[in-house]
Amino acid sequence: MILDFIYIIVGVTLVLLGADRLTDGASALARRFGVPEMVIGLTIVACGTSMPEFFVSLMSALNGTSDMAVGNVLGSNIMNTMLIVGCAAMVAPMVISPSTVRKDIPFAIGASVLLLLLCIDSAISRLDGIILLVGFALFMAYTLWQAKGNKTEDAGSVKQQNPWLSVAYIVLGLAGLVFGSNLFVDSASNVATALGVSQSVIGLTIVAGGTSLPELATSVVAARKGQSAIAIGNVIGSNVFNILLILGATAAITPLQLEGITLVDMGVMLGSIFLVWLFSFTRYTVERWEGSVLLVGYLAYLGWLLYH
Repeated sequence: MILDFIYIIVGVTLVLLGADRLTDGASALARRFGVPEMVIGLTIVACGTSMPEFFVSLMSALNGTSDMAVGNVLGSNIMNTMLIVGCAAMVAPMVISPSTVRKDIPFAIGASVLLLLLCIDSAISRLDGIILLVGFALFMAYTLWQAKGNKTEDAGSVKQQNPWLSVAYIVLGLAGLVFGSNLFVDSASNVATALGVSQSVIGLTIVAGGTSLPELATSVVAARKGQSAIAIGNVIGSNVFNILLILGATAAITPLQLEGITLVDMGVMLGSIFLVWLFSFTRYTVERWEGSVLLVGYLAYLGWLLYH
């Protein structure tokens, strides 16, 4: 167990370093090519930080543990909107653009509602998976179309970074995020098992927490650097990726049966993103006190989950 604790520390360190490199590289590319940072956050950063969820959910489904696959996505989305946005907002108030409030967050809410409807029969079939993948294709098409009409002004006074160096930062950052989070998940799961924690709790808490470490680190680092567009874009994009792409692809490969996932878990996932949307209307900013509300809400949900 001592070795597992060492691996946990190493994993967290890799995630933090990876998040820092990824944020720098993505932000530099956004400035150089005139692409809004929000779009970078919704696509490149969100895709990269969602890779741990994809690998964990896919392997869990292939190994016959569907609850782990779905629980990982639900737990990750809840952590994204409550823990990550809460922590990032407490570090620095998160400014959210009006277009994000009007379009991007409602899309994430729509994806959550779609998942809830597809899970009414306690299963996600291959057809359901295809429906989710079609929704993901629509989301990507919309995001890229939006990028064409929202070019950022050229910051001539800002020193431009070599694009290849920016790409190298992104690749190194993603590598650190993926390897670090995997190391954290494996080691933390070993510790939890040794302490007698059930597999369902491990899936919804430790595994979801480990696979959400990239989002947490990336968003907090981006918020600290004043790049709130990347921070909130990463969260929203990751939530959409988790539901539409990860569960869609996983269910298309092998149908998922839901047994340990409850309506409470689904409701908290939907309610949390809706709460972030409501907070966004207050001067288009998630203030520090609103971040604390989200954080307390997550701790309450975690306490309920552990109690039951």
